Amino acid sequence: MHILLIEDDPFIARAVAAALESEAHTVTWTPTGAEGLAAIEMRLPDAVLLDLGLPGLDGIDVMKRIRAMPAPASALPVLIVTAREALESRLEGLDAGADDYVLKPFHMSELLARIRAVVRRKGPIKDDVLRAGRISLNTVTHTCNVGGIAVTLSKREYSLLAALLVRPGAILSKRALEEKLYAPGEEPEGNAVEYLIHALRRKIGSDAIENIRGLGWRIRAD
Repeated sequence: MHILLIEDDPFIARAVAAALESEAHTVTWTPTGAEGLAAIEMRLPDAVLLDLGLPGLDGIDVMKRIRAMPAPASALPVLIVTAREALESRLEGLDAGADDYVLKPFHMSELLARIRAVVRRKGPIKDDVLRAGRISLNTVTHTCNVGGIAVTLSKREYSLLAALLVRPGAILSKRALEEKLYAPGEEPEGNAVEYLIHALRRKIGSDAIENIRGLGWRIRAD
């Protein structure tokens, strides 16, 4: 998943981002509400982690502005993460449209579980497993199977394979795949896509990913 973290404390932001990335999620971090809203317009995330005590635009106002956005942004799963313990603050956040609420300090395992629960509730009803031929990829557990045999993938191998499996047979360019592998502002490594495809072919089958010369790559649909 691509998760937008709107948090002004860099220490907390780094810790949360590292934990999320260790679970193969992509994280975009913004320290202000205004930057967070701009990030949503630039690239729609799968979920938002929103602090209330933000400089400038308060978290409650950010929440209201997200819900006022055109669809599908208005329906984004939003989890408020804050140190405000007062019941009134929690209720205000929920009334503004938040889907869940976690108080600081929190355990990362709880935060991850709540993110998964919120995304399941808010997302469209669909299979959590992407499939093409003998390959299956669980988007919740991030486990991969090829012909019933478990295959271990790195974080970026998972992200690249997931991008191809969303639409089996569709061709994705190098630039499109880089956008799935790197957060906005990150500089793509020169031959990262080619290297990852080579590594994936060794794990899921040499003929599983086709190169369409001059256009990009696609996963075999059969």
